[in-house]
Amino acid sequence: MAPLHQRFRALGRSVSDAVSTIRGRILFAFLTMSLITGALGLYAIAGIQQVGDLVHRTYDESLMSINYARATAADFAKMRSAFARRVESRNAAVIAKLDQEIADLVVTLAEDLTVAVERSQSIRARRTAEAVQAGVTVWDEMRRSFHPEQAEVHSEAWDNLDHQAAVIDGQIDLLVNYTAGDGFAFRQSARTVVSDQITFTALSVGAAMVLAGIVAWLLHRRIIGPLSAASAVAQRIAAGRLDDAIPTGRRDELGRLLTAMATMRDNIRAMMEREVSQRRSAEALLADALQSSREGIVVVDAQGRIVVANAQAAQFFGGLGAEVEAGTAMMPAPGEAPTTEYAAVLAENGKHHLSDGRWLRVSRSPIQGGGFVAVCSDVTQLMEQDQRLTETNRRLDAALDNMSQGLCLYDANHRLMVVNRRYGEIYGLPPGAVAPGMTALQVLARNIETGTMRGRRLEDLVRETRDAFGQGFEHTLFQTTETGRIIAIMGRATGDGGFVATYEDVTERRQAEERIAFLAHHDVLTGLPNRLKFAEQIEGAIAQAGRDDGFALLSIDIDGFRPINDTLGRVVGDEVLQAVANRLSACVREVDCVARLGADEFAVIQRGVERAEDVAVLAKRIGEVISAPYTLSSHRVTLGVTIGIALAPGDGMSGERLMKSADMALDRAKSEARGGFRFFEPEMDARIQAKRLLERDLRDALAAGAFNVHYQPIYDLAAERVCGFEALVRWFHPVRGPVSPAEFIPLAEEIGLIVPLGEWVLRRACEEASRWPADLKIAVNVSAVQFTSASLVTAVRETLRATGLPGRRLELEITESVLVGNPGATTAILHSLKGLGVRVSMDDFGTGYSSLSYLRSFPFDKIKIDQSFVRHLGEPDGTDFIVRAVIGLGGSLGMTVTAEGVETEAQLARLRAEGCDEVQGYLFSRPVPASDVAAVLQRWNGAAQAIA
Repeated sequence: MAPLHQRFRALGRSVSDAVSTIRGRILFAFLTMSLITGALGLYAIAGIQQVGDLVHRTYDESLMSINYARATAADFAKMRSAFARRVESRNAAVIAKLDQEIADLVVTLAEDLTVAVERSQSIRARRTAEAVQAGVTVWDEMRRSFHPEQAEVHSEAWDNLDHQAAVIDGQIDLLVNYTAGDGFAFRQSARTVVSDQITFTALSVGAAMVLAGIVAWLLHRRIIGPLSAASAVAQRIAAGRLDDAIPTGRRDELGRLLTAMATMRDNIRAMMEREVSQRRSAEALLADALQSSREGIVVVDAQGRIVVANAQAAQFFGGLGAEVEAGTAMMPAPGEAPTTEYAAVLAENGKHHLSDGRWLRVSRSPIQGGGFVAVCSDVTQLMEQDQRLTETNRRLDAALDNMSQGLCLYDANHRLMVVNRRYGEIYGLPPGAVAPGMTALQVLARNIETGTMRGRRLEDLVRETRDAFGQGFEHTLFQTTETGRIIAIMGRATGDGGFVATYEDVTERRQAEERIAFLAHHDVLTGLPNRLKFAEQIEGAIAQAGRDDGFALLSIDIDGFRPINDTLGRVVGDEVLQAVANRLSACVREVDCVARLGADEFAVIQRGVERAEDVAVLAKRIGEVISAPYTLSSHRVTLGVTIGIALAPGDGMSGERLMKSADMALDRAKSEARGGFRFFEPEMDARIQAKRLLERDLRDALAAGAFNVHYQPIYDLAAERVCGFEALVRWFHPVRGPVSPAEFIPLAEEIGLIVPLGEWVLRRACEEASRWPADLKIAVNVSAVQFTSASLVTAVRETLRATGLPGRRLELEITESVLVGNPGATTAILHSLKGLGVRVSMDDFGTGYSSLSYLRSFPFDKIKIDQSFVRHLGEPDGTDFIVRAVIGLGGSLGMTVTAEGVETEAQLARLRAEGCDEVQGYLFSRPVPASDVAAVLQRWNGAAQAIA
């Protein structure tokens, strides 16, 4: 290894070389300034930390010590106050509480003294605190020995206690003064430290600024001066002064720059000398090339004398070489006829046919001083090729003119090279309107001037073409003419940089495609957008809603359409739907959208909605317009409309969500009252979710057999006994508890579970009733949905057979709504049930249509008066006349009349007086499980009846 002093010497040289360069100097200056800045920053950080420590100690030690010393005084004052209250009190509980409070204050005082001494860190404070603690201990012992009942020593003891308390107060005041003095001394020390830090920092910043100025001066001295010298040298070289001396520089970049300038000056001088030599050589080579050229070159001076003619020109024109050498070769004067072949050929530019059959092309160029240079080229082969090409083009033109497509071929400069006859026919142009040589822009202009593109602007056609083919010819441009024809334009680039465009009339094909596309997105019957197109419209409205106002989605259901379609036929139904579609379209603006989503389901998008009132106005208008009578080709009908409304963006910002919200609002409107409209509300969604949860639980409960059947007695007023029971299904949810039938029965009808549930209730009720006395009947409710099932009659027959229950003991209760939907089929089912011996009663009579035609078309065994009428019996303006009329009607038709919902003796007495046959209600019993049926019978029928 090298000696240590050599290694240091080498390191020094490296540092010196680095500093001797401009980059090194700048780097050294930057590092120097960075070190100064870093040192100042570190010192500032250390000073801030020291000041922060002083601030922390000022608060944590001095101020806290004073606070805890004062807290000691407060603790002792509380002790004395508590002791004074103890002396005056005669309540043992209060005395005990005050003793405990004094004991706690003794502990608190000791803790406060400890903290005050620890934070003060002063010997005199510690000694004073010890004296305070000792005094408090003495005072506490004196307090303990004080007995208020000893009157003879009472005054003296009080004096001793007060004296001891005064001593303690003095010691505490002394402690407070000591801690305050310690804090003041510490503050003075902290201020001295901060003042020293400020002074040193100010001096350091001043020194750093002086040092920075020195570094900047050195950089200016070492860099700017040499740079000015290099700039002056560059200006002299640029001025062409290549002989001036160039000063030498140091070893830095500027020195190397001056050296490079000297080298550059020498290279420029050498290049100039080399160029002069090459020019002389080029002149000699030009003379050789002129003689060996395959082109004939002839130079004619201002006097018309041929002064130069190369060998090739002499070969083209026999005898020209000899005349040039003799100086007799002359061009004719203006106005004179040429006397030689070469004079006739050289007289003008163009192609000339020589006497020997060859073709020459002459190109004349004027020269300075008058005269010209003529270049003669042998184009015999080119002329023959032109003739062959002309024949080929003729055949090609014939083929192009018989194409079914128009064609235009453009060169690289977008000038027309080829156009066929079909192009003019497609655009309705007169013959010759478009010719080769025209630019593409001129062709478009000609189509507007004389063709079928009148009415279009040139700028529009150019922009349309640029948009389609600006990035290439991958796409097809479809252009519509003034006459409505559709032209498909396709392009393809050619090898020479041009392009070829073909034009095809695709009007019929496009119309067929548009019809197919229209049918894919529109309803065939009404022509309105279908569900797919409507979804696209929603997405467009959502995108626009982010920039403009919101919009509304109206879900529309036509009330009363299905009966018309079923009774009058589909032809009339289609006519009704078309009329509804026309009226809906007339209710909205052009920016809005009307769609048909299903049989009698329509929807509307109302754009630009600022307030809900705007949508309400449209909904009312739609309701009024749609509800107006329709005069069709052979019928006159009336419809209604129910509307659900969702507002965007408040009710959702996706098409699926908005449709769902509008449908939920529509369902709510239909459930409340048809013929109106309802806005979506957030609780509707919660209700739907709860409904879905209930639906799932309902399915699980049916699968698990989690339902029960309860029985409510039916009381015979004539026999004064229970004559039967009505079976009522009950569901006890494991989480929600009892669920009302009014809640789960409609849901079961909606989701199709009412048929299996109804069959299960029928089977369970008949099984239970088969074990009752033979004179008791069982009544089971049958849903209207069950009558749409072909298995109802079979289910009843199989149940009676399996349970052994006679048909006469079974009553099936139906509502009037069963007969409304399809009265013919329903009546047939009811007659089949009567054939099994089953009794049929009309439930809730008077709450539906109450049509007497139903009672006439089918002989019911019983009608039941709804509890809503029974509830108001005996009241002023009550329902007595209605109940009396129904009972009288039942008696006239030979039907049993049963009143539901009897809850009071007054109601029972009024029904008995009116001649009602049977009653049921809470007055007799609530619905009970099968195990309690015997108890009900024993209560109302007297002796207990055996139940198997």
